[in-house]
Amino acid sequence: MSWGARFWGADGTLQIDENSFTIRVVLSTLVTFAAGAAKGNQDFSVPGVGPSNGTAIVIPNGAYSSSQIQFETEMLDGIARVYNYTRTFAASTIASGTMRLIVMRWS
Repeated sequence: MSWGARFWGADGTLQIDENSFTIRVVLSTLVTFAAGAAKGNQDFSVPGVGPSNGTAIVIPNGAYSSSQIQFETEMLDGIARVYNYTRTFAASTIASGTMRLIVMRWS
């Protein structure tokens, strides 16, 4: 690999170099879909991150009821997309509320 960082331990031995696998959080933000909204999505810019080197997840932000459902994520080149429904299920319920989107770049 032609880029990266090197980290040495307190004893002077190399701990992480350009060939080490690392994961870095590049975006952490709250995503809100209003109750009663139609099926939709929100896009978040993450330059340099895509499906080949990144992952997007959402986690609930606080307590939620048993009737609430998880948002769905998709990684595109430079975009993390969050849906308020399950894309592969035509009759899916529309989700509402607030969840935290976390985008991680790995190498």
